[in-house]
Amino acid sequence: MNRKTDMIIAGGRHPMKITYSVGFKSDGKITTLHLDILINAGISVDVSPIMPHHIVETLKKYDWGALSFDIKLCKTNHSSKSAMRAPGEVQATFIAEAVIEHVAATLSLDVDSVRSKNLHNFNSLVFFFEGSAGEPVEYTLPSIWNKLAISSSFKERTEKIKQFNTCNKWQKMGISRVLIVHEVALTPTPGKISILSDGSVAVEVRGIELGQGLWTKVKQMVAFALSSIQCDEMGDFLEKIRVIQADTLSLKQGGLTAGSTKSESICEAIRLCCNMLVERLIPIKEKLQEQMGFVKWSTLILQAQSQAVNLSASSYYVPHYSSMRYRNYGAAVTEVEVNLLTGETTILQSDIIYDCGQSLNPAVDLGASGEPPLLLAVSVHCATRAAIREARKQLLRWKGLNESDSTFQLEVPATMLVMKKLCGLENVEIYLQILLKLS
Repeated sequence: MNRKTDMIIAGGRHPMKITYSVGFKSDGKITTLHLDILINAGISVDVSPIMPHHIVETLKKYDWGALSFDIKLCKTNHSSKSAMRAPGEVQATFIAEAVIEHVAATLSLDVDSVRSKNLHNFNSLVFFFEGSAGEPVEYTLPSIWNKLAISSSFKERTEKIKQFNTCNKWQKMGISRVLIVHEVALTPTPGKISILSDGSVAVEVRGIELGQGLWTKVKQMVAFALSSIQCDEMGDFLEKIRVIQADTLSLKQGGLTAGSTKSESICEAIRLCCNMLVERLIPIKEKLQEQMGFVKWSTLILQAQSQAVNLSASSYYVPHYSSMRYRNYGAAVTEVEVNLLTGETTILQSDIIYDCGQSLNPAVDLGASGEPPLLLAVSVHCATRAAIREARKQLLRWKGLNESDSTFQLEVPATMLVMKKLCGLENVEIYLQILLKLS
């Protein structure tokens, strides 16, 4: 069976039906939110039991005041649904933004002001994320939120877009600023390193390289940790390191490559292995240095082998409870343009600020795909909604109706047909009728 057929038969994101009740004040501050969520799990269980936790953790990115929910996994006669990138978190992000935008539309308020009004302060963050909120200095979302507004010229661009939408009948622009509060959950991870007789290093990991730069980071961690031995003429040590994709026979309890955390866990497991090897090799290196004055890496390894030193080390990294779970924060501004005649959507610009802590390799992490940046893609959806809203207001104005009555539901994915329908299939006809009347 080829992969395409396999993906048709099994897999795909979980469809959901969401009903919610939300309470709010006149200034847009939300005081209570209740959600009833039905999850279509398909014919078999697969990973569906993890969905409620991921949904709730992602929903808590805003301060809802009081939050309650009733989530049910539903067995249906559809194909089994599986873990796609950020399972449950993608859906929950869209749910949260839909609620925010509904409140803003009901109050006729700017959506961005409602989002800002419902940002967590540190006290509410601790209330919603007890045990993983961290210290006050670690809560960087408010500063990220403000910095992004300045660096992206958000207010200035918003005003320009208003002018553009006023002057253009068949193209409408939208801009949106959204946030994420992403849970990082580390899992126990094994690692193994073996130094071969020629001085090369074989590293066994239970993580999958899928474009996140895992193997590059592992090689750099090995080179960094073993360089503390300070041998002469080590050369380009990275060339001596080879990463091996381990199986369940060589490394047990590997867990999943998921949650944008595997690089962090594996590098720590490998660092522990390197520390063991360094501890064994340093005494030999010091004796050789006394005798020879300088010690090559290859000489050190040959001497260690002759003394029956174990040049293989295994570890099992178990995160401490205090650092097992923590939060990362980010925000994005996206600007789009929608063609009302065709339904085509063009992404004009996206600006992102994401606090990922201290990167293992900034050159690799810059632009890397992962769950947090995927969740920030909801800014495209929200900007598209803003453009559609302007198109619908224009259509209502042409019809002589109340412009504030423009509530709508934007489906995912927002295809060209969906876009054209929401912008108004009859907009050209109505505009021509207006011209005929004027003539």
